[in-house]
Amino acid sequence: MSLRCGIVGLPNVGKSTLFNALSNAGAESANFPFCTIDPNVGMVPVPDERLYKLAKLAESKSIIPASIEFVDIAGLVKGASEGKGKGNAFLSHIREVDLILHVVRCFDDDDIIHVEGSVDPERDIAIIEEELILKDLESVEKRVEKLKKEAKGGDKKIVAQLEIVQKLAEHLGEGNSARTFEVSEDQKEAYKDLFLLSSKPVLYACNVGESDLEEGNEYVETVRKIASVHDDEVAMFCAKIEAEIAELDEDEKEMFLEELGVESAGLDRLIKAAFKELGLITYFTAGPKEARAWTIKKGTKAPQAAGVIHTDFEKGFIRAETIAYSDYEELGSEKAARDAGKMRQEGKEYVVKDGDVLLFRFNV
Repeated sequence: MSLRCGIVGLPNVGKSTLFNALSNAGAESANFPFCTIDPNVGMVPVPDERLYKLAKLAESKSIIPASIEFVDIAGLVKGASEGKGKGNAFLSHIREVDLILHVVRCFDDDDIIHVEGSVDPERDIAIIEEELILKDLESVEKRVEKLKKEAKGGDKKIVAQLEIVQKLAEHLGEGNSARTFEVSEDQKEAYKDLFLLSSKPVLYACNVGESDLEEGNEYVETVRKIASVHDDEVAMFCAKIEAEIAELDEDEKEMFLEELGVESAGLDRLIKAAFKELGLITYFTAGPKEARAWTIKKGTKAPQAAGVIHTDFEKGFIRAETIAYSDYEELGSEKAARDAGKMRQEGKEYVVKDGDVLLFRFNV
């Protein structure tokens, strides 16, 4: 599975600069709103040093990391749900993502215009959330009208769906997000196909100045308080620094980060936070041909994890031969791990753990 993130935020908060650094896709960046007219898409490898160590130990000819797809969506403004600032077109692109990466400006700079005239994370977040909710309300109200016509036939299932969707419309109309609407999974079927914007998990990306990259500032604390309401993840980055890092090779990048006094680039932290927000983990396959990272949901059992590679692996699953990454690294090879009794035979009920090195046995 490939994670898909939509980068949103007000104009001039650092979205396109972040996207450029993430994917080197060359999205235009300028000191005025709507410089990104069409959504830009970039595939970004997930940084995981374990994969490269495994590849070296297994003498793999190629390395295939897990990836995240980032979609850079033009800056939204107040009234976007009504079409202002190209709002309708851009909001439609968010429906297709798994996670909303909400970039929030958390730095002061008189040379960079703020569309609202001042830096205020709480207000800025509220503007974006309100536009997402209003767009959802529009979609839900259309569904209500459709169900009202269908319910005239007396179908009890349709009537029940109408009741749920009407309650959802009322919930959204009061300014609440779709993800705070509490109903059973079965009841969600009534509106699941609407892919509501405000139902998606959010990762807040705080764009800070260089001096605040390690400890943060009062703006970041404000974002953390807002995020804590839904247990959302918060990560800090400095767009200016990330743009510089993107131009460096690995050795230069290490030296640069050391000089700054930070352990990892902000982009690395963002990607890790995105995995955490969505409850994702990584398992590996490694051999002479290739070393590869695979993304699955935490709690996935072995047959379903095998199915990520190919559906035939899941259908004909026999067992998984499993080595913990720490054992593989310590012992130096698959053979050494097997000889030391560290390779386990696991069946259909085995829950795959982050870092497992797996070899699947299956019937064709």
